[in-house]
Amino acid sequence: MAAYQTVVVGTDGSDSSFRAVDRAAAVSADSGARLVIVCAYYPASRSDVEKAQDVLRDEAYQVVGSAPAEDTLQSARDRAVKVGATDIDTVAVVGEPVEALRKVVRERSADLLVVGNRGLNTLAGRILGSVPAEAARKSGVDVLIVHTT
Repeated sequence: MAAYQTVVVGTDGSDSSFRAVDRAAAVSADSGARLVIVCAYYPASRSDVEKAQDVLRDEAYQVVGSAPAEDTLQSARDRAVKVGATDIDTVAVVGEPVEALRKVVRERSADLLVVGNRGLNTLAGRILGSVPAEAARKSGVDVLIVHTT
């Protein structure tokens, strides 16, 4: 089996997502693949975010606005470099996390998508669906779900 050529990983700035970035960077470094780090964000007002956080509590980790997304991507890039990845791109995408990941996977002709398992074993994840489960169902490429929680 040939090594992966392009690895896509999503991050929202959470510790869990950064652990997925670390694993994706290791896979990228081992296979000489390009690593594409994606951060989906919402151009919402602070009051909208606070309302969502009140309802969703711990499940409401998200990035709002392009400046926090860029900061998150820079932190993720720094981590990836420390792990050994050398060919790294970062992409901030407006929208829902799964659709953003699918878009970048298609646009970059990625052959591996890496996501953390955050949300798979939560009540909200079981009822509403989780990013890792939905990404695995819809991505169309190999998916590595990293145990991050």
